[in-house]
Amino acid sequence: MQFHGLIHTFPKYIKNFIAAFVLVLSIGYGSGLLFVGQTNSHQPQGMEENYLGNEDQEDAEVMKFKKGEREMLTILHTHILSISFIFFLLGGLVAITSLPKKLKAFLMIEPFFSIIITFGGIYLLWNGMLWMKWIVMLSGILMTAVFIVSVMAVLIQLYKRK
Repeated sequence: MQFHGLIHTFPKYIKNFIAAFVLVLSIGYGSGLLFVGQTNSHQPQGMEENYLGNEDQEDAEVMKFKKGEREMLTILHTHILSISFIFFLLGGLVAITSLPKKLKAFLMIEPFFSIIITFGGIYLLWNGMLWMKWIVMLSGILMTAVFIVSVMAVLIQLYKRK
């Protein structure tokens, strides 16, 4: 079966369905990024405080406590599973575009490495490896960049003539 460029052959109602899904998916992903901003986890110190607490700081605006093991496992479990599904579905849509095959392969596979590095890094940060906050930030930025490029590629490919 030929997948390359298949997206161009879909009828308009299927293309509109895919576009609606990708747009709603983007709103969901974006709201997750807004939540990260609310917890100050978009900054190295904020990420460290979010998982390890800041109760030893007298000048902290909001008191945060170290997350328990059960809470950490719940966070990791739900995020790894849900974000894997997001990128599986988005990767399936990227697969049927007419983008160059090497670019498609990167956009389809890289997010799964970023998921493991990001959330594995959060677990290691929680266990005291404080330098992992930098790795988590870099992998999270890369994962988000791949998400944005993939979404844009799918939306452009949906209405591009072959």
